[in-house]
Amino acid sequence: MTDYAAAPAKTGRYRWWIIALLFLATTVNYIDRTMLGLLAPDLGRELQWNESDYGRIVLAFQAAYATGFLIMGGLIDRFGPKIGYAIAITIWTAGHVAHGFASSVTGFMAARVVLGIGEAGHFPAVVRSSSEWFPQKERAYAIGWVNSATTIGVILTAPTLALFMGVLGFGWRETFIITGLLGAGLLAAWLWLYSNPRDSGQVSKAELAWIEHDPPETVAQLGWSRIARHRSTWAYASAKFLTDPVWFLMLFWLPKYFDSTFGVDLKVILLPMIVMYLLSDLGSIGGGWLSSRLLQRGYSCNFARKITMLASGACVLPLLLVTSLDNMWLAVALIGLALAGHQSFSSNLLSLPPDMFPKRAVGSVIGLGGFAGGVGGMIMAASVGAILDVTGGNYTLIFAACTVVYFLAVASIHLLAPKLARVEEV
Repeated sequence: MTDYAAAPAKTGRYRWWIIALLFLATTVNYIDRTMLGLLAPDLGRELQWNESDYGRIVLAFQAAYATGFLIMGGLIDRFGPKIGYAIAITIWTAGHVAHGFASSVTGFMAARVVLGIGEAGHFPAVVRSSSEWFPQKERAYAIGWVNSATTIGVILTAPTLALFMGVLGFGWRETFIITGLLGAGLLAAWLWLYSNPRDSGQVSKAELAWIEHDPPETVAQLGWSRIARHRSTWAYASAKFLTDPVWFLMLFWLPKYFDSTFGVDLKVILLPMIVMYLLSDLGSIGGGWLSSRLLQRGYSCNFARKITMLASGACVLPLLLVTSLDNMWLAVALIGLALAGHQSFSSNLLSLPPDMFPKRAVGSVIGLGGFAGGVGGMIMAASVGAILDVTGGNYTLIFAACTVVYFLAVASIHLLAPKLARVEEV
């Protein structure tokens, strides 16, 4: 266990309004990202895509998303989260609207490229903002709440499509275009409401003391070349490379899995999706709470983060059984448990860069890790479509691979950053 310097009382709650704003932003981000996945079965039939065609569209997003992380992470560190994230929102909203004008596989690939570049700025902004507004002992819990909004966005995508396409009678093209207003509204809210704690004018002295009670940072000189030299950077990046593809798999292929296996259209029959993703929300918040609670009880950051990530990986193991099941609801329960494990792992993994690096390097480290995760997602996108074409849509090998990567990720983190020590020179 580790002794911490006496911390001020947690007085004031304005910092949680910042989390609410980031929660909203994450929800809009994932609605925009998920719409194509839910529409894919219908668009595939209308536009005559095969599995490999859809795989190429997903691959285009992953390639742009990976590259965008390198660009956006550095941009957010340079200009700060307020301006950097505003740029990201503008780009991804333009890409989202562009889907409504696409007619071919190439057209959808181009729209996904713009979307991917913009959306790559999301998590660097989230973690950089959280590092400015929350101390280490509370940060994973805060990030867990924001991370849970990824699944809220996924859940709300189906009702959004039902409203515009079912109730209001719009086609899928008009729906992509009109829902671009969500991004425009988010951009306005972000520019109006976000600032750092000292400039907000809303934070009491007591709350500011709590936010800033971590030891002061002494590192001032930053740069990609120095960030890339540290093993801690690659500890984070290797874990993202291994585990991000699992989330992308669930996001882009889960509707197709339920359509092909159980004949269920998740944008029409919503309950299975709601159950799975609400379970993942519990994992996201619970995983962040657990490691934060361990820190507050005096355990080291190294112990708190890693033991929580190991427990999270264990929750994914039942995914091995899913393809042998005939009962859809049992499959929903096991996939939901796996999603909870992933989101718990993710909340803690996203907390590692501010644990180890100064605030002005966090966006760049998150960006490099996001690039690694995007490369992993590209490999996933290229391979999953091919495997499904070869195996006739059998997901057994794919799900089996998902159960292993979390333990490999923790092993990689422990090998490269055995103590999660603070980087004193960047």
